[in-house]
Amino acid sequence: MNKSNKYLLALGLFAMAAISKGQTSQLWEDYKAAHEKGKVSELPDFSYAGYHHGEKAIPIVNHTVFNVTDYGAVPNDGKSDKEAIRKTVDAAVKNGSGIVFFPKGKFLVNEDSDDKKPIVVKGNNIVFRGSGSGEGGTELYMKNFLPAKDPKKLWTCPYLFNFTGGGSEAELTQVIDGAKRGSFQLKVKSTAKIKAGDWVVLRVRNNAPDLLEHEMCGCQVAPEWTYIKDKGVYVNEYHQVKEVKGKNITFKEPMMRDVDEKHNWVILSYAHYEEVGVEDIAFKGNWHDDFVHHKDAIHDGGYSMIKFSRLANSWIQNCSFSDVNRVVSISLSANVSVLNCKVTGTPGHSSVGSSSSTRVLVGMLNDESSQWHAPGVAGASIGSVFWRVKYNEDTSFETHASQPRATLFDCVEGGFFIGRGGGARHNLPNHLEHLVLWNYKELGEPETDFEFWSSKTWFWKIIPPYVVGFHGAGSTFKEEQIKVLESLGTPVKTESLYEAQLELRLGKLPNWLTELKN
Repeated sequence: MNKSNKYLLALGLFAMAAISKGQTSQLWEDYKAAHEKGKVSELPDFSYAGYHHGEKAIPIVNHTVFNVTDYGAVPNDGKSDKEAIRKTVDAAVKNGSGIVFFPKGKFLVNEDSDDKKPIVVKGNNIVFRGSGSGEGGTELYMKNFLPAKDPKKLWTCPYLFNFTGGGSEAELTQVIDGAKRGSFQLKVKSTAKIKAGDWVVLRVRNNAPDLLEHEMCGCQVAPEWTYIKDKGVYVNEYHQVKEVKGKNITFKEPMMRDVDEKHNWVILSYAHYEEVGVEDIAFKGNWHDDFVHHKDAIHDGGYSMIKFSRLANSWIQNCSFSDVNRVVSISLSANVSVLNCKVTGTPGHSSVGSSSSTRVLVGMLNDESSQWHAPGVAGASIGSVFWRVKYNEDTSFETHASQPRATLFDCVEGGFFIGRGGGARHNLPNHLEHLVLWNYKELGEPETDFEFWSSKTWFWKIIPPYVVGFHGAGSTFKEEQIKVLESLGTPVKTESLYEAQLELRLGKLPNWLTELKN
């Protein structure tokens, strides 16, 4: 581990914070000063996370209603409603938009008589809407698990409800001039295939030594880490084009990594759907065993509920999940919000996660189930925000390797320990640059000299993070493994970094956020 002074920034501030209880974060003051001057701060800008960059409330859509009872579903009758739901989905997709509506009652979605396949939803403007996720509302009950596509590959059980885009990604152009993190504009070889409003992919995969050194921030790559060492650094950001002028394209949101044209960055098309939603539904599984991590495919994912894949500006809100192995996966998606949801019941494998997605917002989530992996990230996720999330003291957040970057755990309350990060050895490290823990409240027993780059195990390798206002149980850290350590043991006055950055950018907090908090 590199122990240079840059990893020890703000140790003086740490000492000051012990005296001045609850002071304003200096890191935040520096961010504001840089913002006013139009410069890039030490902190990434997380304010663009979520549905329409947090600028709009999730809408109450008034699409044509397709009631599942009109297609054969009958609540509370003890018979499967799976095929009726598929027919309802097909009608809504054929219409070009629609609300797949579930009245009050219990609907059976994977009975003995049913096939062992997921319910697939492929279309723009499709919203699953129930009649409430609490008692007396709508329940979708999954009696039987879905088997793995390959039992030897424990992660291959499908999610029961699979909302997905589709198609291939075609290379549109190459980047011909570099840009710094926080920039909005790129110069490309040709803009002939790009227009304002398009969603695109900004991507690099390259194992050039200088790029690898840049991404590792002075940390050493182990020989076993073949994914990053041999296949290369992989950055995959989804962006919406705001303007095209000459050979320049301007994005609606800032880039979150430095772009150096010599590493062969490219722009690709993005095969996706938009404005897809799930709301006001209770999803209930039939998982009641004592969970054993990686015991078999059923334990790892037999009862998996919702997967969003290749979706942009979409949402899940006001839903509950109970007795499942995997709750929600947001994969290869951009600007998805998961808000005001609850997880209960028998502990399983994983909670709500952002996998290889960009600017996902998971907020006001209460996970009472003690999933093995609490909410977190995997793959080439970037710009993910976990805002005011709670989980139990016997679990910890997920950082599942394969190159996640720039993740904010903001006003999170829960357990904190190694062993729940996840990731195969060849896919390490667990997390690259810009992991930010802001006013994290630790539950459970304290640890002394906690390591982010563990010397005791082959797993749990995190590039030195930013730790601000960490408090609760009383843990301490190996300070040489932290880039910024500020106000240890005492929350900083800038309670929520996501809220503060959003308010600074927009001039005020949007109504949807203040209403959700209240």
